[in-house]
Amino acid sequence: MSKIAKHIASPKRAHLAVIAVWAAITAAAQMIPTIPMLGTGSPFSFASVLAPLSGIFFGPLYGALCAAAGGFVGSLISPHTGWLGPLTFIPGTVTSFVAGCAAWSRWPAARLNGRGDLVVNGGVIALLLGAGLWFSHETGRSVPLLPLVFYGAGLVALLAASAFAARTLAGGRVALKFPALTLCAFAGMAGGGGAGNFLALALRDLPPAIWAPLTFIQPAERLAFALCAAFIALPLLESLPKIGVRVGPQLAERDPPEDG
Repeated sequence: MSKIAKHIASPKRAHLAVIAVWAAITAAAQMIPTIPMLGTGSPFSFASVLAPLSGIFFGPLYGALCAAAGGFVGSLISPHTGWLGPLTFIPGTVTSFVAGCAAWSRWPAARLNGRGDLVVNGGVIALLLGAGLWFSHETGRSVPLLPLVFYGAGLVALLAASAFAARTLAGGRVALKFPALTLCAFAGMAGGGGAGNFLALALRDLPPAIWAPLTFIQPAERLAFALCAAFIALPLLESLPKIGVRVGPQLAERDPPEDG
């Protein structure tokens, strides 16, 4: 008789109706301003807090699609919080993708699969791409500490989360779920920050005097958002699966091949 082994269930098992409802909630949250963003004249919206939860709940791909749909519709119905106009959905989409990569991935973040192919956590790629885009701009090169501090902290959070978050969120102790959620959300917000910062460089051409203070302000405010996201996500992850609504990594069972 073969032994039953546990693994993390595929995000594909999330119901599309649940994803659609969360996208609608994200769109509505776009209408709720929170704190102002330096240099843009626009405020963050409450959707910034919800963006990483899309990836944590539904995985990196479905979560990114959910965040993109909610963010795009939200920017149309609430242009006063759409600081990048119709492109405002892009940072939230990247945030959701990176947070999903942190929450659903396995350790190590870069490894060889059974066929010998190199598999790299998509969140790592997104964070490195954000840093590369930052340094591709003349103003970005004049403020090198911002990506090193902010995106570097996001990378550390992602690597830490990928080591334990998936199994902790799927069935671990509740006491460990809050730090796991915080790490995943912060990693996602660092990834989204990379996309948003580059778009701000390209479209608004903010001077270095604006960006230099953000070196430490951005990671601090994103950490505050990540803590808020964890407070919201924890009760949902604990309660929704009990009523048959699959969100977050779930333990599944499968029969591994028998030896010999």
